[in-house]
Amino acid sequence: MLDPQVKTLKDLNSFRSAPDLDYEQSDLLRGELMISINNADWFTVGIMASSSTRAIFVLREMEDFFGWPTMHLRQKPNKEGPVFLKANQKTGDVYVRLEEGLGEGVLIGCQFNQNESNAETIGPFPLDFFRVKD
Repeated sequence: MLDPQVKTLKDLNSFRSAPDLDYEQSDLLRGELMISINNADWFTVGIMASSSTRAIFVLREMEDFFGWPTMHLRQKPNKEGPVFLKANQKTGDVYVRLEEGLGEGVLIGCQFNQNESNAETIGPFPLDFFRVKD
């Protein structure tokens, strides 16, 4: 369901699952997100999805979108089910675990090399938010 209240990245903080966004909202949020991305030193990514296959696919789309090197899958569950994927852009490590009861979406943690800078978690974004359009 489209949520007309979403106008800034901070508006996403109130959602458990990513809201549906129209083109205008997505474009506005991407512009604001790029400011946060450009100010951070590195990133963590959390992806809540219905399966490990879907979560890994979304991560690969994000790598394409941001021009990040491919991260390496270190752990993946043997069974299918809802998952939480945690990726660390600094180390390149990706871990996927089964987790019931989560919403759906992408969280980005903007991290800083200096401890005095506060990390900022942004999202949840829709799973297709970072899909590179042709």
